Amino acid sequence: MALRATPGARRPARRHGDTESASLQIDDTDPNCPTIRLSGVWRLHHGMPNAKQLEPKLTSPPIPHRIIIDGSALAAWDSSVVSFLAGLMQICDARQITVDRSGLPEGLNRLIDLACLNPEATPSSVAVPESLLARTGKDMLARLATVGGYVDFIGTVVIALSAAMIGRARYRHIDLIEVVRGAGASALGIVALISYLVGTIMAFMGAVQLQQFGASIYVADLVGIATVREMGAMMTGVIMSGRTGAAFAAQLGSMKVTQEIDALATMGISPIEFLVVPRVIGLVLMMPLLCLYADFVGILGGATVGVGMLGLTFHSYLQQTIAAISLTGVIGGLVKSIVYGVLIAIAGCYQGLQCGESSSAVGDAATAAVVSAIVMIVVACGIFAVLFHILGV
Repeated sequence: MALRATPGARRPARRHGDTESASLQIDDTDPNCPTIRLSGVWRLHHGMPNAKQLEPKLTSPPIPHRIIIDGSALAAWDSSVVSFLAGLMQICDARQITVDRSGLPEGLNRLIDLACLNPEATPSSVAVPESLLARTGKDMLARLATVGGYVDFIGTVVIALSAAMIGRARYRHIDLIEVVRGAGASALGIVALISYLVGTIMAFMGAVQLQQFGASIYVADLVGIATVREMGAMMTGVIMSGRTGAAFAAQLGSMKVTQEIDALATMGISPIEFLVVPRVIGLVLMMPLLCLYADFVGILGGATVGVGMLGLTFHSYLQQTIAAISLTGVIGGLVKSIVYGVLIAIAGCYQGLQCGESSSAVGDAATAAVVSAIVMIVVACGIFAVLFHILGV
C-alpha cells in the first residue's frame, strides 16, 4: 500500500535536491507488526499524506499490536513530517498500539517527543466546538457538584460541632476568643452606621406618605416592625457577609496557599475542627447580639426623623414603637440572625478551604464567599417569611 501527495495539487517549482515527492508505503507482510516506510521529500509545500489516511488501516481487523516506522529513505524533511508522525502517535496511543521509531533520524525523534508533550500543537487535537446542549449539561453538572460539595461540607461541620459540644473537638480557645472579638466588638461601628442610615431612610420614606393622611405617628410602627422582624437581622447578615465571611475565606485561603491546612492534616488534626468550628461558634454567638444592637440603632434612626422632621416627641415615638413591636417579632429576628450567622460562616469557610493554589485564588474565594452568603441569606429570608406566615407569627 502506498500513499503519495495528490498529483493535481499545485506546487511551486522544486528546489535543488527535491527530486521526489513525499510518499508512504505500508508493508503488512506481518499483520500484527506492519512497517510504515517514509521516503522522498517531506516539505510543507509538497502536500504530504495525512495521518488520518492510516486510521482505517490501523482500526480494521486484524488490528496490529505494534508498528515500525522506517525513515531511512527520507531525502529531506521539515516540520510537516513531525506533524504527520505526532498525529500517527496519537492514533496509536488511543488504540494501545506500540510504535517503534528506532528507524527514524535521532533529531526527528526528539522533535516528535516535544510535539507529543504539547498535544495542542498537533492537528488531530483541535478542539471541536461543543453544542449549546452539551455546554448547558456541563454547567448543570458543575452546579450540582458544587451543591453536593456544600452538603458534604455542612454534614462534616455538623459532626465537628457535635464533637465540640461534648468537648472532643480539637481547637484552640484563643482562636474562638479572637473570632468573637473580630465578629463582635470590631463590627459595632459599621453595624451602627448602616443600621442608623437604614432606619432613617425607612422613616423618611414612610413620613412622606403618612403625612398626607395625618398619620405621622405611625412612622414609629413602620420602622419598629420592619427593623425588628426583617431589616435588623438582614442588614446585619449582609454586613457580616462582606466583612467577616470574606475574612474567613481569605484567612483559610491563605492557609491553603501556604499549605498550612495540608500540614494540619498531616499531623492528624482535622482542619474542620481546628479552623472551622471556632469560626462558626464565634459568629453564631455574636450575630444575635449584633442583631439586637442593629434593632436599637435602627429604631433610633427612625426616631431622629420622627422628632426632627415630623415634630413628634421622643417619648411618644418610643411609646408607639414599644406598643407596635412584640416579643414574638423580636425572637423571630434573633432566630433569623442565628441562621444567617451559620450560613455566613459556612460560606466563608467552605470557599476558603476550596481555594486554589495561587494568590489570585484567595481574592476569588473571598468574592465567592460574599456572593454565596448573601444569596443564601436572601433565600433563607424568603423561607422564613413563608414559615412565619403559616405559623401566624
